Amino acid sequence: MFVPAWDVWAHLVNTVLATYLLNTLILLVCVTVLVLSIGVPTAWLVTMYQFPGSRIFSWALFLPLAMPAYIIAYTYTGMFDFAGPVQTFLRELFGWSRNDYWFPHIRSVGGAALMLGLVLYPYVFLVSRAAFLEQSIAALEVGRTLGRKPFRVFFEIALPLARPAIVAGLALALMETLSDFGTVQYFAVDTFTTGIYRTWLGLGEPAAAAQLAALLMVFVFTLVILERYNRGRRKYHHTGSKYQTIRRVPLKGSKAIWAFLACFLPIFLGFLLPVGWLLNKSFLYPETVLNDEFPDLLTSSIGVAAGASFVALLVALFLVYAKRSGQKRHGSGLRSLSLRVAAMGYAIPGPVLAVGIMIPFGFLDNSIDQWARQLFGISTGLLLSGTLFALMFAYLVRFLAVSLGTVEASVEKITPSMEQAATVMGVTGLSQLWRVHIPIISGSLLTALLMVFVDVLKELPATLIMRPFGFETLAVRAYELAADERLAEAAGPSIAIVLAGIVPVIILSRAIGKARPGQKDVIGE
Repeated sequence: MFVPAWDVWAHLVNTVLATYLLNTLILLVCVTVLVLSIGVPTAWLVTMYQFPGSRIFSWALFLPLAMPAYIIAYTYTGMFDFAGPVQTFLRELFGWSRNDYWFPHIRSVGGAALMLGLVLYPYVFLVSRAAFLEQSIAALEVGRTLGRKPFRVFFEIALPLARPAIVAGLALALMETLSDFGTVQYFAVDTFTTGIYRTWLGLGEPAAAAQLAALLMVFVFTLVILERYNRGRRKYHHTGSKYQTIRRVPLKGSKAIWAFLACFLPIFLGFLLPVGWLLNKSFLYPETVLNDEFPDLLTSSIGVAAGASFVALLVALFLVYAKRSGQKRHGSGLRSLSLRVAAMGYAIPGPVLAVGIMIPFGFLDNSIDQWARQLFGISTGLLLSGTLFALMFAYLVRFLAVSLGTVEASVEKITPSMEQAATVMGVTGLSQLWRVHIPIISGSLLTALLMVFVDVLKELPATLIMRPFGFETLAVRAYELAADERLAEAAGPSIAIVLAGIVPVIILSRAIGKARPGQKDVIGE
C-alpha cells in the first residue's frame, strides 16, 4: 500500500492532472471574489447603517451557512437545468426549441464557484461583522471630521483595520472550497478532491490517491501559511480605550433600496430559494420523507453527529485544561504546541483525511491479521478499517478545531481570582470544573457542541469513503439520489440537513451581535 504507484501517477500527469490544477485554481479565484464582494459590504451595511430590514439581515445573512454546498447545487440544477421549470417555462412562453436560445450552463466550473460562494460568504461576513463591531468609533469619527465621505471612511479606515480578520475568514472559505466534493462531483468538474475519490475507489490505487492528497495539501498549507503570515506581520490596534454604542446612520430613498437589495439577494439566492424548492418537492412528493428508510437515515445521522460532537467537546475540554494547568506550573511550551497541532485537522479536506486515516488503519489491520494467522491460525478481519470507530475518528480529527477554538476562547473569561475563590472554599480539581467553570462557559460549550453537530451532519467526502458497509446518512443518501438524477427524492434528506443547521447558526449570530463592549444586542434592539 505504501509503494509509490508510478504507473498510475504518470497516467494522471499525462491526462488529468493539469485539469485538476486549472479547475482548482479557477474555483479558488472565483470563490475569493464572490465571498469578499458579498461578505464584507453586507457586514459593513448592517453594522453601520439603518435601513428597512437591517436588524433582520444582521442575523439572516448567516443562514446560508446552514446550507451544504452540494445541496444547493442539487436544487439549482433542478430549477435551472434544461428540464427544469425555468427553461421549460421560457420554451413554452416563447415557443423556443433547444437550439433557439442560450442559457447559462449550471453544471460548469463557474456554476460550482457560484454555488460555493453563495454558501461560504457567511465565513467572511461573520469575521468582518465581528471586526467592525470591535472597532473603536473614534477612528471612524476622526475620518468623518477630516471630510472623508462614508465610502472613503470604509476603504481607508475600517477595511484596513478589519483586514486580518477578513483574511482569516477568507482562508476558512477557501479551505472549504478545496475540501468540497459533492458540488464538483455532481457538476462533473474535475478537481483534486474528485480525483482523489476516483483514484481511491475507481482505480483501486490508494498509493496514487495518497500522492494526489499530498499535492492538494500543498494548496491547504499555502493558505494556512499565508493567513498566519498576514496575521503576524500586519497588526492593527484599536484607537481609544472606550467603546461607545454604534449609532447606525439612517438610509433613505435609493440608498436604502440598494442596501436592502445588497443584503436580501444573498439570503434569497443562498437560502430562501433553495429551501423553498426543497420544501415544495417534499410536499409534492411526501414519499421522500414518509418512507421506510428515512427514520433509519435520521437516526444514524443524528447518532454519529451527536456522538462525534460530544467526543470532540470532551477532548477539547481535556486539551484546553491540560494546557491551562501546564501554564500555571511550567509555562506553555509543549502543551500549547500540541493544542495547535490538534487544531490543524480542520484545514485538511475530507478526502485527504480519509486517505490519511485509511492507509495506516489498513496497514495495522493487515499486520494484526497476519500476526493472528501465524500464531493462532485464525483471521481477525478488519478491526478498524470500514468501522464506525474509524469514521468517528475521522470526524474527531476533522472538526476538533471547532470545539477547541470555542472552548479555548470561553475559558479565557475565567479569571485567576475566580479559581482562587473556589479553591479557598475547598472546591478543587474536577469539582471546580463542574461547579465553577462549566456554568460560566456553558453557553460557549453548547455553541461548540451544536457547530460540530451540524458540521458532521453535512460532511460528505469522509463519510462516503470511510463509512461501514451498509451504513447510510442523510448526506450520503441525498448525494446518491442526486447522482442518480432523482432530485425530487433527494429533497427529503436535504431539507432535514438544512433545518438541523438553522438553530446553531442563529445562536452564533446572536453571540456575534453581543461581541462589542457596550453594544446592545443588535438583533433585539
